[in-house]
Order: sequence, then structure tokens, then C-alpha cells
Amino acid sequence: MQGFSFILAQANSISGTNTAAASDPSAPPETSSIADFFDTGAMGLLLEGGPFMWPILLMALVGLAVIIERWRSLKMLGNDTAELKNSVLMDLTENRIEEALTRCEQATGPVAAILANGLRKYLVLSKLNYDPARLEEKVIKSMESYGAHILAALERHLPMLAIVASVAPMVGFLGTVQGMIVAFSDIVEMDKTGGGNIIQAAAAGIQVALLTTCFGLIVGIPAYMAFNYFSSVINSFVLEVEESAAELMEAVTLQLTLREPPPVKNTDTASP
Repeated sequence: MQGFSFILAQANSISGTNTAAASDPSAPPETSSIADFFDTGAMGLLLEGGPFMWPILLMALVGLAVIIERWRSLKMLGNDTAELKNSVLMDLTENRIEEALTRCEQATGPVAAILANGLRKYLVLSKLNYDPARLEEKVIKSMESYGAHILAALERHLPMLAIVASVAPMVGFLGTVQGMIVAFSDIVEMDKTGGGNIIQAAAAGIQVALLTTCFGLIVGIPAYMAFNYFSSVINSFVLEVEESAAELMEAVTLQLTLREPPPVKNTDTASP
């Protein structure tokens, strides 16, 4: 019975302590995990940096989306086209134009697309008995026009990545300038009132102001590197397309030369 009374007394004392702690306004409040998430780490720095952090965050999401989309698209086009070009040139040598066109239409990539466009134009004009002297010119113009569309498809969304690479650091610098203005304004007001530590206030204000520059460079540098990388990959594709178009035109010129009738020799002899 005495043991039960001792346990009951301990429980009452613990309950009384908790009640007193809850009623005491000076007791420190318990921190939740959600509050810790917003006060520490990258999210805490983002909220501490001010309103200029949100445009930088938006540009970071846009740049990441463009990088992922362009990387997946260009990776799908990075196949070996040497075999395709050799097969097409062999078909043209043996005058199998339709087989070469079918082969190009079944393949993927910018090289296959430009070859298919040139072969299709050549096949249509050949069936219409177009003037051989101007047929090569028409095929070249058709391939050049289609090449512009291919280049536009390869460079899709890259201007947006260039904007992110250049604007994100500028927004960061703007946020830093705005933060420095606010910090020095607080220092002036503190000096007028004569309260607080001016050095600590200046250091804290400058630290917060520099956060936007840091985040702007974190977003801008990878975007700039990705833009240069994708530009180099696209330039290699363009050079390959131009080389394939030149080889196709050489084969077309050879076919047009073989189709021309031989010149008629004059067998008449002059009379004495």
C-alpha cells in the first residue's frame, strides 16, 4: 500500500511539473521539425536571402528542365551514321534511288533526315523528267532549306538556357546591392539612436546581401557550361549534316552525268 502511494505521489509530481512548465511563459518553446527545416540548410538561406531569391530559384528550375530535355534529345541522335551513308551511296551508285530513300526514312537523326529530303526531291524531279541541268540546283536548295529546320530543332530551348546563364548572376548582384543599401540604412538609423553594435549589424546585413550573389552564381555557372557543351554537340551535328549533303550531291551529280546521252559525232565528210 505504501509502494502504491509512493508511485502515485511521483506521478502527481511529474504532472505538476509539466503543468507548471506549460503555464510558465518564460519556458523555452519546443522546436518542431518543420521549423528546423525552414530555419536551417538551403531553405533557411533561401528565405534569409530576401525576395530576389525566388526569381533565381525559378531560373534554376527552368535551366534544369532545359538541360534534362536537351541531354535526352541529343543523346537519342548520337548514333553512328557512317554505315547509313555508305549504304545510301552504294544504292545511288547502282541507281537504286527508292531503296536509298526507304533506308533513310527508316533511320533516325539529322543526317538521315537531310539525306531523305534530298533523295525525295531528286526522285520526284527525276520522275517528272525535270531538266537535268537545273535538277542539281533544286536538290541543293531543298536540302539547304530543310537544314535550317534541322538546326532550329537542334537548338530548341537553348536560348532559354543562355538567358538563365546570363540573368541569374545579374539578379544575384541586384539582390546584393539592395541588401547592402538596407544594411547601411540600418547602420545609419542605429548610429542616430545610439543603440546596438554597429559592426555586428553591418556584418549581418552584408552576409545576408551576399547570399543572392552566391545563389545567382550557383545557378548561372552550370547553365553557362551546359549551354557551351550543347552548342559544341550541335555544331558537330551540323558539320556532319553538311558533309553528308556534300557526299549526296556528288553522287547525284555522278548519276546525272551518267544519264546524259553521249554527244553525236558528225560522220559527214567534206566533199572534194
